[in-house]
Amino acid sequence: QVQLAESGGGLVQAGGSLRLSCAASGGTFRSYTMGWFRQAPRKEREFVAAIRRTGITTYYADSVKGRFTISRDNAKNMVYLQMNTLKPEDTAVYVCAAILDIGGTYSYTRRSEYDYWGQGTQVTVSS
Repeated sequence: QVQLAESGGGLVQAGGSLRLSCAASGGTFRSYTMGWFRQAPRKEREFVAAIRRTGITTYYADSVKGRFTISRDNAKNMVYLQMNTLKPEDTAVYVCAAILDIGGTYSYTRRSEYDYWGQGTQVTVSS
């Protein structure tokens, strides 16, 4: 079982950047596909980005494509989300998630596919 802890959230002006980090512990990190989701007030949790075990394959929501970059460091058990050109509509709690990816078939974009979740970190973008 893996535990996830996010950090790096905060308040930033529109057009600015933030880098979120997610530290994983308690499992074999390279066995997990990692994802980022976000949840704004009064909205459902939505997919943001995901990265496969080796870090070669990534997936992005259309709303963040070209602005956000997901990456991972398997030696440090870390996954990152670099967020550039932030917009007020990016304001949300950002949550790190993990899929034990050992042979199943996944889209990597659905909440129901993820086995483990962090507590989240708040990102607020002011206009």
